[in-house]
Amino acid sequence: MRETVRRHLGKVVAGTGIAVAGTALMVGITLPGTAGADDSAGGPGAARTAERAAQGRTPGGPEGQAAVEPGVVAEAPPEGERGIGRDPLTDDEVDRVAGIALNQRLIRSSEDVEGDRGPQRLGVDLAEPEADEVDAADAPRRADVTFYDYRDDTLVTRTVNLDTGKVERTLTQRGVQPPLSRAEDVEAAEILLADPLSAGLKADYKDATGRELTSPDQLALTSMVYGSVPGAQPAALDACGEHRCARLFPKVVNGPWIDARHLVIDLSARKVAVLDR
Repeated sequence: MRETVRRHLGKVVAGTGIAVAGTALMVGITLPGTAGADDSAGGPGAARTAERAAQGRTPGGPEGQAAVEPGVVAEAPPEGERGIGRDPLTDDEVDRVAGIALNQRLIRSSEDVEGDRGPQRLGVDLAEPEADEVDAADAPRRADVTFYDYRDDTLVTRTVNLDTGKVERTLTQRGVQPPLSRAEDVEAAEILLADPLSAGLKADYKDATGRELTSPDQLALTSMVYGSVPGAQPAALDACGEHRCARLFPKVVNGPWIDARHLVIDLSARKVAVLDR
């Protein structure tokens, strides 16, 4: 008889969503219908379709009506190098301001999520106009480039003027934790999989797939930033909020969710802890 063990870690979630305190993750899956199934290769529907095509008729159309040519979708016009006014940033603008914001001084003094030199880039967004520029037709376009420096746990926002190509201001903040980037999600999963606390997650993955879980590439990852709440977590997580901490909601690729809500990864300290329940 196989003994049923109530795992503390990683329980496969039977549904397609995970409820989190204050957060709901919902996944909608649409399956293809059965319409047209009779037209598969070798089926009687395929023979009828071929016969109608030979007679110059569309399936279900009037006698003698010519088959309708497939529609043609016009390609979107190429994106220009620069936007105008409040247009979204173009790819060229994003690349340009990111290069301007990431100067050598910032590269030398900071670290990314993997501990390499240079800050972790989080995003590039069109900046809001200054108060006296709101109604100006010729207001300059600016972009806010945000980085996270894992060396000293600071959020660095550099505002670049797209017209002049210069950094107009730099804002450094502590205790501010914007959403995690894709690179941070992957690194959080790497740290988790290397920790003994991932044993339940790995076991549940094997139960669901029959395969060993060895890489974040085997998971579809969703995350949220975790901030400490006095008395609601073990002391190991008290720094979360000042440190950059993540909760992962892993999903088997094309498969079920796995419950890992009770595991928190401190990306700054590169440690994993279990939330008190």
